[in-house]
Amino acid sequence: MRNPSPGRTGRPRSAAADAAILAATRDALVELGWSKLTMGDVSARAGVAKTTLYRRWAGKNELVVDAVAELFDALELPDRGSLEADIEYVVLQFAELLRRPEARTALMAVVAESTRDEALRDRIRSAIVDRQKRLVVLGRERAQARGELPYEEDATLAGRTTDLIFDVIAGTVVHRALVSSEPVDELWVSAFTTLLMHGLRGPAAAL
Repeated sequence: MRNPSPGRTGRPRSAAADAAILAATRDALVELGWSKLTMGDVSARAGVAKTTLYRRWAGKNELVVDAVAELFDALELPDRGSLEADIEYVVLQFAELLRRPEARTALMAVVAESTRDEALRDRIRSAIVDRQKRLVVLGRERAQARGELPYEEDATLAGRTTDLIFDVIAGTVVHRALVSSEPVDELWVSAFTTLLMHGLRGPAAAL
C-alpha cells in the first residue's frame, strides 16, 4: 500500500479504511469494468466519503493500480531448499493469484489503459513491477548462498539480470494464464522451471 503524498496534512490514514477502499475498488472493477467504474462507486461500496478517496488518491488510475498492487504484495517466497523449488513455488502462487477474478480483471484493465497513458505505465512500474522484483532478488540471494548461482560483483549487471529473470517469469505466466488461457499446473510449472534452469540447451524433456 502506498504512503500518503508528501506535504498532505490532517488525521493519520486508517489502514482498515485503506483496505476497505482497495477491496471495494476490486469488487467494483469486476462488476462494472474499467470504463464504468467511478470514484463514487468505490466510496459507496467502501462506506466512506468521496473526499476520503481524493485525500488518498488523485483519481481512478492511481486507485486501481494500488488495488492491484495490494494483491501482488501478498506474494511471498519461503525457502524451499533449492532454487528450482523456490521458482516452482512462486510461479504456482502467482498463477493462483491470477485465477482470482478481481486480480485478472484489475490487472488486464490497468495494462490495457496504460497503453494510452504514460503516467499510468510509470505508476504500474513503480507500484507493482519494481516492488515484485524483491522476490527475484531474494531468490537469487538464497541461491547464491547455497552455491547454486555465482555472485555478480557488478551491481549494474546484477540489476539487469534481475530484470531479465522477472520479465521471463512474470511475462510467461501472465501470457499463459491471461492471454492463452491455458492451465498453469504443476506439470507445466515443472517443465517451465526446467527450461529456465537449463536454458534452450537443456534436456529435451524441458520442452
